[in-house]
This record gives sequence, C-alpha cells and structure tokens, in this order.
Amino acid sequence: MIGTRPASIDPTPWLDLAQHADRALVRQALAADAPGEREMAILLSPAASAELEAMARRAQALTRRHFGRTIAMFAPLYLSDYCSSSCTYCGFSITRNIPRNKLTVEQMETEFAALKKMGIEEILLLTGDRHSAAGFEVIRNAVERAARLFHSVNVEVFSMTGDEYRGLAEAGCTGMTMFQETYDPAVYAGLHLKGPKSNYDWRVHAPGRALAAGIRTAGLGALLGLTEPRGEMISLYRHAVELQRTYWRGGVSICFPRIRPQTGGFAPTFEVDERMLAQIVFAFRICLPDTPLALSTRESPHFRDGIAGIGISKMSVASKTTVGGYSPATEHSAAQFEVNDDRGVDEFCAMLRSKGLEPVFKNWDGVYREPLAAHAG
Repeated sequence: MIGTRPASIDPTPWLDLAQHADRALVRQALAADAPGEREMAILLSPAASAELEAMARRAQALTRRHFGRTIAMFAPLYLSDYCSSSCTYCGFSITRNIPRNKLTVEQMETEFAALKKMGIEEILLLTGDRHSAAGFEVIRNAVERAARLFHSVNVEVFSMTGDEYRGLAEAGCTGMTMFQETYDPAVYAGLHLKGPKSNYDWRVHAPGRALAAGIRTAGLGALLGLTEPRGEMISLYRHAVELQRTYWRGGVSICFPRIRPQTGGFAPTFEVDERMLAQIVFAFRICLPDTPLALSTRESPHFRDGIAGIGISKMSVASKTTVGGYSPATEHSAAQFEVNDDRGVDEFCAMLRSKGLEPVFKNWDGVYREPLAAHAG
C-alpha cells in the first residue's frame, strides 16, 4: 500500500531550484541572515558544490557559536535482531536467513557495564521491527534498567502508539530516533514489502506522537542512497522544521546515514559520495544552526575526522551493530550492517582533542528525565 506524504514535507515546490540554482543564487543563500526552505534547496543544488569551502566556513562558524568546540558522544546497543518486516536494504529483514538473537536480562546488564567502563553516558537502544520476541515490554524494561546507569537513554526501535511512547518516557527514555528511510511514498512501498514497517503513514508520524507523549527529543533521518537525495533532504528539512514549530518544548536532531554493506547485498540506487554528504551536512547546519547534527560510524575515519565540528556536533563511537558485542560473552550474532570506523573510545577522543575539539559524554543530568508535558501549537 502506498502511503500519503504530508503536504508540509513535500519537496516538490523546491525541486526545480535544488536542481537548477546557479552560483549567484548560492552566494545569496550563503549571505542570508535567516536562511529557510528556499536557501536549503539552493545549498543542496549542484551549483553549491562549487562553493563547498565557503559553505564549510559558515557551517563551522555556526557550529562553534551554538555548540562550542564540543562533540557529544553516544553508543548504540542492539537488544534484538528479531524482525517482522521485510525491508530490502536491511540485514535484519525477516527474509534474511540469519541466526536470530536477543539479549537476556543478564547479558543486557553485562553490556551496560561494558559501555559504562568505556565512559559512555548516552546510550541508544535498538531492535528490529515489532516482534513477539522483542515488543514494547522488552523495550520498556531495557529503558528502565539503562536509566539507572546512564544519564541519557534513547531508543531506535519500531513505531509506537502515543501511550507506548508515554510509557517509555515514564520509564526514563529521553529520546527516540526514527529514520523515515525514504520520504517518497512510492519508493517506500517498493522497499518495505510486508510487516508493520510497510505502513508509511504510521511511521512518518511517529516522531510527532513521541514528542506529544513527552519524549524530549526526536532524531530524524533518511537513508541516503535509496532515492534521489536532494528531494529527500528537502523533505527531511521540512519535517524537522514542522516538528520544531509544533512541539517547541521538545528537541529535534538529525542524522545522515548512508547505505552500508549488509546481509542481502542491497546496493544504493543513487550514489551519495563523501563530497555530497559534506554538502548536505553544511546545508543543514546553515539552515538549522542550533539543531544537533549527528554522524555515525557508518562513515570512514577520514571523513569523520574531517567533518567533526564542521556542522556535526554529535557522533557515535566504538559502535557494534550486532546484538550486544561490547562484552565478548555476547558477540555472536550477525551485524545489521558493516561499521566503517571501528576505533575505540580512547583513540577517537584523542583524534578529537588533536583537532581542538572536546568529546562530551554527559551534557545533561539524568534528573531531567521526567516526561515533558504534552504541548503542541
């Protein structure tokens, strides 16, 4: 079933400008005092690639103004790789012939301890799509246990109801991440063949449900490589702005995942190289100057080293995309995708400090975990 893209995030009004802007328009966009949708489209255009150095300078200045020289650090922890959906690009798809695994409570606690020993204070809990082996109660229990140890507990799981998000917030969940994967409903239908995740409309409105239910932050993203990237990034930008305007007491962050090798061998339909990825990051920083922008270990050490603090203000470190994996006792499952930057915490932090940047593992206190009062408008 093909869903309906909300008019508020439809990129169509800006696609022509994103494809055909000239360098004069790019320079005007770079000089704008309050850049918005029009400037975003221009800065995503092919012409803007020729002004990448100027974009980088402005992005760096804005990053330092709003985030200083700090890089917030976090680590993901996969609780389960059971999945009930068929997604053509995912190593955890129900169609993959892989051994499935779920952390026991004891293994979960062991993984938490290993992450704490590494210095991690912000954790991202992940699963496959909703499954009887890893449903809401499993997630809530994991959040409650993690909240006893970590100052910030976030989830990247399946789309939930408002009541379920409220339950997670009450358990100590501080944020949720929900990549739409692609904002094009027709492409989405062709990639998500069955299972709960095939419901485009239910997924695209999940961040709003979470923020309305008291979750403090919603992380957004589109999986780069699934379709034409400029339209995707315009939709992503418009989605972020809509959520910021509607749920102004909460927060929004943005990540820029690219397709990585995975079980199943799905290859990108549209190639997004590192230069274009940098252009996308700079455009978002210029047009959303105080929004946290994150980059994961999907990217190469060289690229991550170069872009840290130039648009990007948050990064994952020492990531494992297996179920568990931080303790040797639990590293025995298939990976969702291949990590590109496998440096440990000490090595990565040394790199940041060599560039005059300061890794931050705790940027707020756990006493502020209480759910935000629902507010929209």
